[in-house]
Amino acid sequence: MPERSDNVLDRFRQGDLNAFESLFRDHQRSVYGWILRIVRDPGAAEDLTVETFWRIHRAHARFEPARPFEPWARRIATHAALDWLRARRCESGLADLDVADLPSAPSPDPAVAAEIRFKTARAFTRLPPGLRIVAVLSVIEEQPHQQVADALGISVGAVKLRVFRAIRLLRKDLEQQGITL
Repeated sequence: MPERSDNVLDRFRQGDLNAFESLFRDHQRSVYGWILRIVRDPGAAEDLTVETFWRIHRAHARFEPARPFEPWARRIATHAALDWLRARRCESGLADLDVADLPSAPSPDPAVAAEIRFKTARAFTRLPPGLRIVAVLSVIEEQPHQQVADALGISVGAVKLRVFRAIRLLRKDLEQQGITL
């Protein structure tokens, strides 16, 4: 979505509620979609979208109107989603990843393919949240490294390193579950 005029962004930075509401209407859907990619739970994504815009509203004075709004909002959304993943992991031991989100395993036997997908999803849920979010966005969602880096506030090199570490941990976990790659 194209960025709003500098006037709306300037007014938002100054705390204008109408400007905030305008930005909310324009960016709510994309923020929700971004969060949904990370948390894989529509209800949680709705709640986190509200939380994200609450954080955006509270941080209005730190926004730089010369910069685009969307990457800034995505970064705040990513941190809200990461906080949720961390809390969920602590509460339940593991956060869920839908098996349907994973690509099909190359196997002529559907039962074997389903077992591989299940074990892969289990391995993803065991990743530390910081690695999991990068792996989900980069590997499953195939988001560009630069976009993931911007959302997390890290360098592209750090994204690549985290993807490498996540894949290494996933392989190790899958090997322990009896799946060799």
